[in-house]
Amino acid sequence: MRAQFALCPGHPATIRMLVWTESCTRPFTRCIPDDVPFMTTLPNTPEDLAPHAAWKKNLYVCLFGSFTTILAMTLILPILPVYIQNLGVTDPQAVVSWSGWIFSITFLAAGIMAPLWGRFADRYGRKLILIRASLGMAIGIALIGCAQTVWQLFWLRLLVGLLGGYASGATILVATQTPREHTGWAVGVLASGTLAGNLLGPLVGGIVPALLGIRLTFFVAAGFILIAFFCTAFMISETHKPRKPAQKNETTYSFWRSGAQRNLVLLMLLAGTLLMFANMSVEPIITLYLASLHTLTDQIPLLAGIAMSATAFGSMLFSSRAGRWGDRHGHLKMLMASFVATAVLLLLQGFAQTDWQFIALRFLMGMTLCGIMPALTAMIRHNVPADTAGGVLGYATSTQYAGLVLGPLAGGWVANQAGFTAVFVMTGMVMLVAAALLLRQMSKTAEPDATRS
Repeated sequence: MRAQFALCPGHPATIRMLVWTESCTRPFTRCIPDDVPFMTTLPNTPEDLAPHAAWKKNLYVCLFGSFTTILAMTLILPILPVYIQNLGVTDPQAVVSWSGWIFSITFLAAGIMAPLWGRFADRYGRKLILIRASLGMAIGIALIGCAQTVWQLFWLRLLVGLLGGYASGATILVATQTPREHTGWAVGVLASGTLAGNLLGPLVGGIVPALLGIRLTFFVAAGFILIAFFCTAFMISETHKPRKPAQKNETTYSFWRSGAQRNLVLLMLLAGTLLMFANMSVEPIITLYLASLHTLTDQIPLLAGIAMSATAFGSMLFSSRAGRWGDRHGHLKMLMASFVATAVLLLLQGFAQTDWQFIALRFLMGMTLCGIMPALTAMIRHNVPADTAGGVLGYATSTQYAGLVLGPLAGGWVANQAGFTAVFVMTGMVMLVAAALLLRQMSKTAEPDATRS
């Protein structure tokens, strides 16, 4: 493709862009107002300008696939400690240790592999990544149901992490196939399916083993993911064309050498890490914190479950609305408002006096959190070339996993050193730091979405 720029005769304040593609000799035109910062956002590629007739169907298939895969992955989590005991580990401390490693190894492997699978998606197609992830996860979880030793369970969980990543792959496909003016809304809808799976998975995991037994539960989970595999294989219509190999003088991620886009994308990656760090710093101490408050019941684990679910429920209800607001008013504004509001709510949680106050604040925090991930994804997508979006969004997933790992460690250390309230103060300050960085970015450049005509 080649382009030529000239003044538009009919609109003196605009520049006419003439674009020739390899398949046609007549150019199509696009007028760019002169008040749009030329390097604020990347020009649309042929993929962006192509018809998006199937984007809504793809969104709903990915929504169903993300829901079923997350449901299947989370329904097996409550039974992992019991399954470890059934595999011959009897010492309580050993069960706790093995549970931590077996739980974490899947997410650690997924975080490491996310950029690699993202680059694979850019090169060979995003639909292929979803097919690979759903089939690989289905086989891996079915094999977990056949494990005979705890080491086999560990390595199979590692395998699931290496082969998985349906939800992150669905985010890449939706973000790159959806028209730009609907990206935030679409990613918000997709996030609501993921949150719904996270909500219902542990509930289903508490019911199915009692009816079918532990080993059959893994096969039920694999069956859910297999349904997602068939829906993905036969119902998604991908418009992405595989990228041609790079020439000698260009690199896959040549945009990293540019100034504005590189710095903005790096800021979005950092914001995602800070978000996960702050959110996960609090999660491990919720049960203990509730025990220190005036509660209406002695069932502290039940209250902790309600508090955690309240956040996810609030996010699920408002994620698509928040994404649409960001599409209309600007994603940087959405991020600023969300980080500041979340920081205030975290500080208030640290000074809650009763359980119902804490749970209500967690629900409100879910409403403020839900706009962050769609906005981050949309900002990255709008400032990265379409043929490298998968790789960069994969890096975003990896940085978020870094926050997932570091957050609980920092939260536990601060709680031991200074008490529970200090954890909420620390996480609130982290969110304010992210808001300050975003404010600095807003003062440096106008947001591409708000300025594009």
